[in-house]
This record gives sequence, structure tokens and C-alpha cells, in this order.
Amino acid sequence: MSCPDCFRGGISKNHPTGKEVIVNGYPTYVAEPEAGISPKGIIVFITDAFGWDFVNNRVLCDHYAKEGFLVYCPDLMNGRSLSPSIIAAFDLMSDKSTSWFTAIFIKPFVILKCLCHVVLWIRSCKPPKTEAGVIKFFQALRTSPPPFPTQDLKIGAAGFCWGGKHAVTLAQDRPEHRVTRHFSQSLSSAPELLIDAAFVAHPSYIKVPDDVELIKVPISWSVGEEDMQMKGPDVQNMKTILEDKTDANHEVKLIPSAVHGFAIRNHPEDKEELRAAQLAEDQAVSWFSRWFS
Repeated sequence: MSCPDCFRGGISKNHPTGKEVIVNGYPTYVAEPEAGISPKGIIVFITDAFGWDFVNNRVLCDHYAKEGFLVYCPDLMNGRSLSPSIIAAFDLMSDKSTSWFTAIFIKPFVILKCLCHVVLWIRSCKPPKTEAGVIKFFQALRTSPPPFPTQDLKIGAAGFCWGGKHAVTLAQDRPEHRVTRHFSQSLSSAPELLIDAAFVAHPSYIKVPDDVELIKVPISWSVGEEDMQMKGPDVQNMKTILEDKTDANHEVKLIPSAVHGFAIRNHPEDKEELRAAQLAEDQAVSWFSRWFS
């Protein structure tokens, strides 16, 4: 389920440098490595509730691309992502320093507006309703000719909040997750999983231990110490389950003082939030570099 931290935070002041194209039938933001650099592989960026055109998501895609990855950020919500205007509204709701006038006359209206938007978004975009589209995108990516010369295309999923649930699902070994690659992607004709590695930061909708026990693909987990979505016992239980697996390497990192959404929606003027976001970014880059090599 979602929590208030799923919908509040800061908005980046940077400007995205990628481009919008259609990939496998989906509008997609694409961030590429610098000219002359051969990509290490593809990272599919599965966003938070604010979707593929939210500036914070695009800027982070650009950061990954600068580290040598080709990054796809598709519209997996089919145009139904939340408006970033909700972020300021949720921040106002949690601000305890507002005047009595705002508290009595403005906040109730803002709360009602937010609830209407969020309820509609949850009804149309909750994971059971969007999972088929997500899997379809990765199936098409795995079975298509590579977008750059390679004999062994590596594909990773990076999921945040809402997208974290989908990344965890993709990391599980299910029949629908196994496809035969396009002949130019691999010398093997045996069915393979849809991704080679996964990274998740503060995912929502996670069920521990059910979702975690099915994980097969190497996964790196970044969770805030103050995350409302995952309490301490769940984090420890998840960590124990992943560390006990013998078929793949996994990691779980706890980010001190960080709240849900810290990797995406940090306030640009808050140095502690920026530090936490940078830790998650470095973790993702290191993880994908390891498994794409």
C-alpha cells in the first residue's frame, strides 16, 4: 500500500538532456552515454507514482547514462501518472508551521484534492493492473534486436516506490519471465529470465516474506532507516532471506535517517537528503556495473 511519503518531497532544478522516443510501443524517455562510449547494457527505469515525464526521474536517468548505461524510462502507467503538483500539496499537509488560517481553511481543501487524485491513481495503476504491461515491455526488449552492437545484451531494472514492486517481481523466477532471446542477443537458444540484475530503492507494496522468497535475479536493495513502508523487522527478515539464498548474490543497504522516497524526491537545498540520494545512486551504478561486466 502507499503512504504519505510516496507523494511528497522536492523537485529537481536540473534539466533533463535525453530524448523522447517510442520503444516497443511505449512512449519512453531515453538517456544515452556520451558520444563514443559503448553502453555497458540497458537499465529500464521503473518510476515512482509521478511517472516517466517527472523531471526528477529523468534527471536520475541522465546520471545513470553518464556512467555508461543506455537508460529507458517508459510510460508504464499509460498516461495516468500523478501530477507533480501533488508533491507541493502533500508537503503543505505535513508542514506544522503554517498559520491558523491555512490550517483551518486551506489544508482541508488540499487534503480532499490530494485524496481524490491519489485514490484515482491507485485504482488505475496499482501493480496488479499494470504488471502485464511491464512484463510485456521487458519481453519485447529481451526478444528484439539489441539497440547497439553486442553479443550478450545485459538488461537491468531499477525500480523506485511504485516501480520497486515491479522490479522485485521481475527479479522473480516465473514462467512468464522466461523467453528466448533474439538470435543476435545471445549464442544460447535456451529460455532466459527477462533481466540480469535489479536495483530497488524504497519500494512500495512489498510483502515480506512472500515477494522476497521468490527472487532469483541478483538484486540490490536500498531502504531508508525511517521508511514508513518497510519497518525494521521486515527489513531484517528480508535481509536474512536474501543472504540465505545460494543461487545468486544479493545486498541490502540501510540508509541512515532516510525516509521513503529519498532516492528520487529529495529537496535540492537539503544536504542530508542529497547525501542519501547520492548513496542510492552510487549503489545502483556499482551494482549494475558489477553484473553487466
